[in-house]
Order: sequence, then C-alpha cells, then structure tokens
Amino acid sequence: VQLQASGGGLVEAGGSLRLSCAASGRTFSNYVMGWFRQAPGKEREFVATISWSGDSRYYAELVKGRFTISRENAKNTVYLQMNSLKPEDTTVYYCAASRGYTSSYSRQYNYWGQGTLVTVSS
Repeated sequence: VQLQASGGGLVEAGGSLRLSCAASGRTFSNYVMGWFRQAPGKEREFVATISWSGDSRYYAELVKGRFTISRENAKNTVYLQMNSLKPEDTTVYYCAASRGYTSSYSRQYNYWGQGTLVTVSS
C-alpha cells in the first residue's frame, strides 16, 4: 500500500491542524493505521493508532486529550486532528499501515508515508 501524508504547516501555539494520509494500492480497510513522529536525531515516537473498523483508538500520553485519530475507509484516508498544539509538537509526522493489530511499536507497521512537517511557534 502507498501512503501520502499531507496537512502539515506552521501554526501558533494553541492552534490546530488536521493531517491526512491517503492510501492506495491495497484494500485500505484491511489495515490498522497509525501516526508517528520523529524529530532529528531522535527515535520515531508513537502518536496514535486506529483499528481497521475505527472502533479502537489508542494515543500516546503526550497527546491524549489533544489529538484525535479517525479514518474514512470509503475515502481510503486516515486523519489526525491536532488541537491545543504546543511548540514541543514540532516535528515530522508519519502515517503508517499495519497488517496486524493496533500497536504503538513502529516495527509492527509494514508501510510508511513520506512524512509531513508540523511547526508550532511559541
């Protein structure tokens, strides 16, 4: 499956952004989807994941209550709504697809998008 992330940009602290990740090439609804982020020189960090049906969602503690992951299987798209953004949320965000179960471990994901940069100014 090919993944294309978009929606990143520059926003002031306290603002919002919505990231999108469009999938193609396989049956999107068969995949668990996740969002990760990675700053330069740091390991990739789990942000959120959603089951194939959308019934199960899990978040990293750092984003819980501020970010919401959702998906539209009819549009082959997964979203990450980010509210109350903080400067420490600044980094590149990646979407990923897994043939397995919801997981916070990046190695469980089989396909990755190219990343979209989010910059939050103070």
